[in-house]
Amino acid sequence: MPEPEIRRLLRRNDLVAVTPGVYVNHTGPLTWVQEAWAALLAVWPAALSHDSALRAADGPGRRLGGGPLHVAIDRHRSPQAPPGVRLHRVAGLDAKVLWNLSPPRVRIEQAVLDVAAGSRDELETISVLADAVQARRTTAARLIDTLDDRSRIAQREFLRGVLLDVDQGACSVLEHGYLTRVERPHGLPASQRQLRASSRGPIFRDVAYSRFSTYVELDGRLFHDTARAHDADLERDLDAAVAGGIDLRVGWGQVFRRACSTAHKIGSVLNRRGWDGATTPCEECGSRLARYDAATG
Repeated sequence: MPEPEIRRLLRRNDLVAVTPGVYVNHTGPLTWVQEAWAALLAVWPAALSHDSALRAADGPGRRLGGGPLHVAIDRHRSPQAPPGVRLHRVAGLDAKVLWNLSPPRVRIEQAVLDVAAGSRDELETISVLADAVQARRTTAARLIDTLDDRSRIAQREFLRGVLLDVDQGACSVLEHGYLTRVERPHGLPASQRQLRASSRGPIFRDVAYSRFSTYVELDGRLFHDTARAHDADLERDLDAAVAGGIDLRVGWGQVFRRACSTAHKIGSVLNRRGWDGATTPCEECGSRLARYDAATG
């Protein structure tokens, strides 16, 4: 359209400028999709990435709070980002983008890995990966394949470990986290791992403090489990109670977000069941105590 015609339409409010060179044909607030298209056209060629790509994939029903629009551009370009837009320079952009979609966006596996790698903590990372698979946006196997092609990404080994757990139904990341975050740093007694027991067939205790008849079951299930599996868990808990033992069920949040609190609670249970030791503060416990002392004067 000729420049004089654009200026005429702008004067009549038939067009409204969103960013230089990008216009809408109404004076009302922009929809999220219109904002996304405006951001892309301002730095075209470009595609939505990170949370914005996931938002676009979810469709109009999803509602998010405020935050920047994430836009991927070729790594060799350096355009000025419009207000409210965060640019990500990406190598091999063309192969990672679904250009036929409206608005264009990076492939779902790329977006999920980017969001997971940039999460605030490990529990949030786990949640991002698990939610993507649970919602059937993608599969753990496809995420692993995509991760293998990413030569530079934060938390690579942790991402891979969690995805293997999701894919195979194992809890290796959770088991390792319990040992290195809960048990050892807080001076809990050494436990037995995968202790063989029997309850209408062979079963294995994730963490066994056998001297004190106390067992920690690491619940790494990231989805609703089957009725049969849930029934087996309840049977195991009941068998422990009959034998005078106690089962403590611990999940991702207790290990990766509240390890100190979890350790002290398990220590208290062990004390009541005959352990004469005491939990010791780890480095993080000390930091929290120092912050508490400073706050209370």
